[in-house]
Amino acid sequence: MGYVRGVNATSSAAAHAEDATPGRVVLLTTSHRVAPGLLSWPAWQALRAADRVLCADGAHPQLPYLREAGITVEEDSPTAEELLAACAGGRTVVVVATGEGEPALTDGLARLAGSGRVSMPELELLPASYDLPGARLLDLVQVMDRIRVECPWSSRQTHEGLAKYAVEESYELVEAIEDGDRDELREELGDVLLQVVFHSRIAEEDAEAPFSVDDVAGTIVAKLVHRHPHVFGDATATTPEEVKEHWLRTKAAEKRRESVTDGVPLHQPGLALAAKLVARARTARREVPLPAAEGIGYELLALAARAEAEGTDPEAALRAAARTYRDAIRDAEGITNRDTDTDTDMNTDMNMDTDT
Repeated sequence: MGYVRGVNATSSAAAHAEDATPGRVVLLTTSHRVAPGLLSWPAWQALRAADRVLCADGAHPQLPYLREAGITVEEDSPTAEELLAACAGGRTVVVVATGEGEPALTDGLARLAGSGRVSMPELELLPASYDLPGARLLDLVQVMDRIRVECPWSSRQTHEGLAKYAVEESYELVEAIEDGDRDELREELGDVLLQVVFHSRIAEEDAEAPFSVDDVAGTIVAKLVHRHPHVFGDATATTPEEVKEHWLRTKAAEKRRESVTDGVPLHQPGLALAAKLVARARTARREVPLPAAEGIGYELLALAARAEAEGTDPEAALRAAARTYRDAIRDAEGITNRDTDTDTDMNTDMNMDTDT
């Protein structure tokens, strides 16, 4: 009998020691920007080795794929104390995090760990999927979808009504570049990107020829690949000049234009238009003299041609000069000029892009 009691006492002590083993908690995070079911190998290993797998959201997009793989997932939202109890005895519990990342649970675990009164399990944050570069663009598309449906203003917009904003945002982007303001540059790039996504979303509703932002992206990808045979094909190019030759040659074949002036937007600012026409003629080796006429317009045309020949963007040069004059006016008014340093000699840093 004493032997039996000793065995029972030993078994009881062993069971108590086992229950005291704190176990392991794995918080499994996934990205909604990656297709559900595409998880990392460590994530699958943790899921298959777990004693229990919990998820607070019964509609979590990963659950059908986990269950298809034979993983039993319990719909449960435990408190920190309940989770510790579930891990007792050295058990491993995997928590499939919802989109919010389970802040209440993690805060509770941090509070218990800070108390020093309990033996904490091993805690591991395991990212099961990662965002790829450009993944946040998916968020922008989703936000634009919702705004288009629910916003009284956005839902009524047309391509024609938004056209002026594309021009304004482009100018604001140029201003941020010339000012050298990195924060403004990031914001203005976002505003320009919004115009692209907004117009693409409107185009989806076209009854005759709809297209989406994916079609827009697909078109520019195909164009870039085709116009860079030195990157994606067998052609070679070691200098910017050779790259430009490839670009112009493939562009000419694509567009089948009759004139080198085809495709030049005539509604762009006058100096830029003049410089672009001069650049097109020079690139095509067309020796076309400037019109021999008098007037301020022809004088400006000649100045634009001179700027293009010198590799200077006449629009940027005129903006820099205008800003200098703006500063002189403010100085005469006794107003402090805050951005003088970034405005001076801007034209020396802005080279002409002759044909892109």
